[in-house]
Order: sequence, then C-alpha cells, then structure tokens
Amino acid sequence: MLEKQFKLSENNTSVKTEIIAGLTTFMTMAYIIALNPNLLTGYGAGGKELWNGVFLATCISSAIAMFVMAFLANKPFCLAPGMGLNSFMAAVIGNLVAMTGMGYVESFQSMLCIIFIEGVVFLILSLLNIREKIVDAIPLGIRLGISPAIGLMLLNIGFGSNVYIANKDGVQFFAMKDFFGALTASYAKQTMTDAYPVMVLSVVTMFVGLFVIVVLASKGVKAAVILGMLVSSILYWVGDALVLGQNPFASLATASFVPAFNDMAQTTLFKLNFAGLTQMGWFTAVTLVITFCIIDMFDTIGTLVGTASRAGMVDREGNMPNMKEALLSDSIGTLVGSCTGTSTVTTFIESASGVEAGGRTGLTALTCGIAFLACIFLAPIAAIIPAAATSAALIYVGVLMMTGLKKVNFDDLSVCVPVTIMLIAMPISGSIGHGIGLAMISYTVIKLFTGKAKEVSALTYVISALFLIKFFLAV
Repeated sequence: MLEKQFKLSENNTSVKTEIIAGLTTFMTMAYIIALNPNLLTGYGAGGKELWNGVFLATCISSAIAMFVMAFLANKPFCLAPGMGLNSFMAAVIGNLVAMTGMGYVESFQSMLCIIFIEGVVFLILSLLNIREKIVDAIPLGIRLGISPAIGLMLLNIGFGSNVYIANKDGVQFFAMKDFFGALTASYAKQTMTDAYPVMVLSVVTMFVGLFVIVVLASKGVKAAVILGMLVSSILYWVGDALVLGQNPFASLATASFVPAFNDMAQTTLFKLNFAGLTQMGWFTAVTLVITFCIIDMFDTIGTLVGTASRAGMVDREGNMPNMKEALLSDSIGTLVGSCTGTSTVTTFIESASGVEAGGRTGLTALTCGIAFLACIFLAPIAAIIPAAATSAALIYVGVLMMTGLKKVNFDDLSVCVPVTIMLIAMPISGSIGHGIGLAMISYTVIKLFTGKAKEVSALTYVISALFLIKFFLAV
C-alpha cells in the first residue's frame, strides 16, 4: 500500500528510510511546538490565555499541512508556522494593542483574519499556477544559489541563534558571538557567570553530535543525523545530571499530557475577528496582507527550490515536478492555521535534514506530521531535546547544502553578484524571501544597465519592483 501510494521504489527509497527521515526532520523542527505559542502570546504578556489554543493550533495545522504535502504532492517537505512570520505577527499584535485600544486577544484574533486572507490569496494563486510562474521567473543562476544560501542560513542558526544560554540575571549569551567570539575564555566565564558551565556543555554537545553525524554518514549510515542527535542528547542529559547537578527530566514530573481542547475552542478555534480589521484601518489591513504574502511566498519558494536542488529533485532547468501541489499544501496549511489559531504555516528549511537522511517522498512528511499530532499528548517529551543536539544536525545539513555553490557560474557577474548578495542577506536578515528579493533586484539592475534588458522576463521585472516597494516604501 505504501509502495503504491508514495512510489518508494521509483524514488529509490524504502519505508525505513522515509520514517527515519521524517523523525529526523521532526527532531530538528520540534522546537516550534513550544516556541510558536510563546512568541504569539508575548511570552504571557497579555496573551497568557491564548497559549494552549496556539499550542494545539501549531500541532494540528502543521500535521494537516504535512498530510496534504504527503498525499497531494508526494514530497518530503515538512511545514509548520514559520519563524520570522510569527515574530512579525507578534510585533504587529503589540502595535495594534497600543494603537487601537483593542485587548491582546482581540488583536490576535484580528491578525488571524489577515492570515486567513493571505491563505485564500495563495490558494487562488496556486490553483491558477501563478505561484508556479513566479518560481519560473526566478533566473536559473539565482535558483541554483538558493540552496547554498539556505545552507549558510542553517549554519548561522546552528552556530549562532539556536544555542543560547541565559544567566541568573536573564541576560542571554549565544554560542558563536559570546563564547567563540569572546577575546579569552576567562572573559567569557566572567561575563556569563553561572551560565558559563551550561554554555560549555552545550558547545561540547553540539560538536560531538556534529562529529558523530559526519563519521556515521561517511560510513554510509542513513540514520546518521538522527543517531547523532540521539548521542548528543544523551551526552547533554548526562552532563546536566553529573556535572551541573540538575535533573534534565524534571519538567516531565509536572507537565500535563492532557490536551486543552476547551481552551482552544474558547480562544483560537475559528475566532476570526473581522471587526478588528475596521479598527486597525483598511489600509493597514491591506498592507499587512501584501507584506505577509511577499515574505511567505518567497520563503516557501526558496525552501522548496533549495531543498529540492540538494536532493536532486529538479530538472536541468531547476524546475521541481509537482511544484503546484507543494505550493497548494502550503496554502492549505496557512488556511487551517488561521482557522485553528496560529500564524502563517510554511515549508521549513529544517526539511533539509530529513532529505539528507534519505527522505524522498511524502512518507517523510507523513511521518513528521504524525509526530506533530502525537505532540498534542507528548509535547513535554519533545521539549527535553536540547537545542545543542538540533544545532549539530542543522550545521551538518548546512555544510552539505553549501556544496551547491559549485553549480553557480561565478564567471558571469550578473549571476555572481546577486548570488553573493543572497548568500550574505539570508543569514543576516533571517529571511529566505528577503535574500531572494535582493538577488532579484540586483540581477535586474545589472542586466538593465549592461544592455541585456531583453534577457529579463516581464514577470522578473514585476517581482523586482514589488521587492523595491516593500524594502523602501515599508509595504
């Protein structure tokens, strides 16, 4: 049955490989399950009563989006509320509270309307193949550069933002900036105070996990990523207990494993506050829809193209089969997310970890989706996976995605310059869409002023113009 549904033999994979790949992706993106409700509820600042609803919405909408991806597109890409988009939504909610006088919950429910409208727009664009045409409008050279740019972004997350420790005063310290970036070890120890031992344990865990993955992968072990994460997690737990004298499983003793469906029904489920659109103003509402559309569209396109390129799922022109179905899955996920109570659902760059583990079909996405549904009951268990363990996987996958640079023609300045800008822009901005946007603008300007304007398609001009408007007119 699975063979017939997912065409495993045709894609040179197996049930075992696909399940391992799905679990690998799940472990690298499980952080979103707790982080998303934390962000969207302002870490309890005004939106505490929303937490359970957003948590359940995160699990449910992610799972449904992945099931659609599995059965409609048969691709190994996994989806969840996107980082960056949820932070932006949280910031807008805070502004709405200050500007309109609405409460946090009312403002949150008004923003769900924006997400719902965005989902409808994307669903229409996907059905009409317009999103697919936008993918085709991205020049091949830039498309080839998306995968390594995402690789750099993964490296930045793995080394930079993913591993951070807070000391007793609440000051946060990051592995790359504050540990490796410190002038001396004694200075880092003095600055971090009580957080220093935890930072050392995290850094050691991260590199041990990375080296275990590399060694196992070099020996042809397909489960290298998930085994490396398991080894590094055990190392962290042991260090936490023996060196730091803490119980790494203490949170499980007081954790609730009973889903709060009643809270969800009262706060987020189909709680679209369309009256709030009037209070925020129609110009603001339209501006927000456009902004979310642009960011989400190119984040999704970039992730799909970049990850598919790494997995060899594209043809010579850089096109991926079933792109329309993959984009439809993303649209449906966003619609479900808005109706259940969360921000834009999009394809996760962490899908690259599952692809690297051998995932090639929708069975990978199905496995990850089932794991997300299970987290409705088992979220506390997912929460004890240390960030350092996921960093090891992200760094490894990031390095592998960097190998795509060899496909980019750096002898052509009209390709070299946009791709180089994209390589820098993605990790610094934290947005795949912004990186692609800057690359598109650069490509168009160079072609225009070097007498090669006819080589640029009309749609490419339109996309570049839209990004210019977004960047410089705050749309």
